Amino acid sequence: MQFDEVVLGRRSIRGYKPDPVPRALIEEILELAIRAPSSMNTQPWNFYVITGEPLNRIREGNTQRMLAGVPQSREFRTGEAFAGMHRDRQIGVAKQLFSAMGIARNDAEARQDWVLRGFRQFDAPVCIVITYDRVLDGSDDTPFDCGAVATALVNAAWSRGLGTVINSQGIMQSPVVREHAGIADDQVIMKSIALGWPDDSFPANAVITTRKSVDEAAVFVGFA
Repeated sequence: MQFDEVVLGRRSIRGYKPDPVPRALIEEILELAIRAPSSMNTQPWNFYVITGEPLNRIREGNTQRMLAGVPQSREFRTGEAFAGMHRDRQIGVAKQLFSAMGIARNDAEARQDWVLRGFRQFDAPVCIVITYDRVLDGSDDTPFDCGAVATALVNAAWSRGLGTVINSQGIMQSPVVREHAGIADDQVIMKSIALGWPDDSFPANAVITTRKSVDEAAVFVGFA
């Protein structure tokens, strides 16, 4: 694909085929992703690429703990709940997804099942957990850099026919993720990315979210 095709065509994928993803292809994607810029070339990121039985154990542990009411233990700061226009956008995409999936507003069971998909890494065959070096904890540049590498990763995956969705639900129960992914103590868990071959029959995969216009997002200074 051309660069513009990747950027304009990529969308979040929440339904996957069960087919495995070759390790060599994932390594190729990571080789591209790590060309992302970072503050003074610090490259704070690391990747734990999980599949098979370890991933199944993470799915099960996440789900069981959340259903049991165990408080979430996400390691990177969560901040305040969205409000104003940001909350409006969050609600907007939820409405799009629920509409595509035929989930009614009062269907509590279907809504809970949708939430649990996130804790199961959307049933993708691969999960990539992005971590950063603990010695950098508290640095404002580090999460910015991890966002850059995540963007590069999802675009590289899309250019090779793979789908992804960046999510936090899959790492809400960090002890489960640490145990079964073997994450080192010197790492802080930042985000998870579900990855696999898109299931084109899954209705939510057709959802395309809107974006702010350049006029809304940009301020031009000093131009004629």
